[in-house]
Amino acid sequence: MTFTIRRAALSGLALIGASALVLSGCAAAPDETPDASGEPSASDFLACMVSDFGGFHDGSFNEAAYQGLLQAESDLGVTIKGVESKAAEEYVPNIEGLISEGCDIIVSVGFNLATATRDLAKENPEQHFALVDSALSNDDFSPLSLDNVKPLLFDTGQASFLAGYLAAGVSKTGTVATYGGNPYPSVTIFMEGYAQGVDAYNAAHGTSVKVLGGDVFANTFEEPTAGQTLTEGFIAQGADVIFPVAGLTGQGSGIAALAHDGVLVIGVDADWFVNPLHAEYKSLLLTSVLKGLQISSFEAIKAAFEGSFDATPYIGTLENDGVGLADFHDQADAVSAELQGELDALRDQIVSGELVITTGGTPTAG
Repeated sequence: MTFTIRRAALSGLALIGASALVLSGCAAAPDETPDASGEPSASDFLACMVSDFGGFHDGSFNEAAYQGLLQAESDLGVTIKGVESKAAEEYVPNIEGLISEGCDIIVSVGFNLATATRDLAKENPEQHFALVDSALSNDDFSPLSLDNVKPLLFDTGQASFLAGYLAAGVSKTGTVATYGGNPYPSVTIFMEGYAQGVDAYNAAHGTSVKVLGGDVFANTFEEPTAGQTLTEGFIAQGADVIFPVAGLTGQGSGIAALAHDGVLVIGVDADWFVNPLHAEYKSLLLTSVLKGLQISSFEAIKAAFEGSFDATPYIGTLENDGVGLADFHDQADAVSAELQGELDALRDQIVSGELVITTGGTPTAG
């Protein structure tokens, strides 16, 4: 699905869940009248984005990044265009199509698009790209840097560590679980950080909370039924806090939790509680592990718009609020003041460097 929007800046844009409105709405004609200085108006700048599987309505990864594109339209007044990928075979033609459209910057959303972005960036050195959740590498996996590609990376292991510590602290059964969509580094970093957080809780409290599913993957980011099946299996083994890192597939965990008293879910990428896609089970959301997909995508677009684009990788951390934990919302009473204090102290230790969370997917600047 492809759509272009050319209209005046929006007001009151919802941070999450606005994509359905954009996908179904019709846009006004562009205002390409030069401003008083004779320079082209902001609407002449075309900011583009191509999604991975799940599209801009997945309630998680793609949608959170898409909010940065919407924010660019709202705050900067630029024209935007988005293309949704339904299959891996669409990555190259989708990006090629955006290049032919004359996009001033193209944001590729996801690890899966890294190779297509790299190859087309080499062929089009004047075209600016931002690549979400992946650095560049050569075919032999050695690091690569291109002057026209800005990687947007996130040390989600830091925030997931806090989520694991939290899960262990609120679990009544002494068993928690996690699973991924596919074993990509941008997925496993969440899962590894979560398990390390549980281990840290056990070490601090002399407990033996177990983590199920550390190597379990649904092999899809788009099928809630797969997530529901996995979650039912975890619940049968005693898990009462589930952390799905699987896009739309994670909805299945919320659906499964509804049928079992005392089971809680931790969202991923964005605050699931405020997204209508998760409304049915939002009262069972303990928190969400946040990834600054919106702000990093917006800032990359803004830099290109202002003529200050550079290829220096952005790395989101707890220190710069590029990752974090969402509010506990309806589950606030489940988190004791003592546990909250421990989480605050751990966050401070990570920010200061006293506590270093290392996972196989920890991003570096290259």
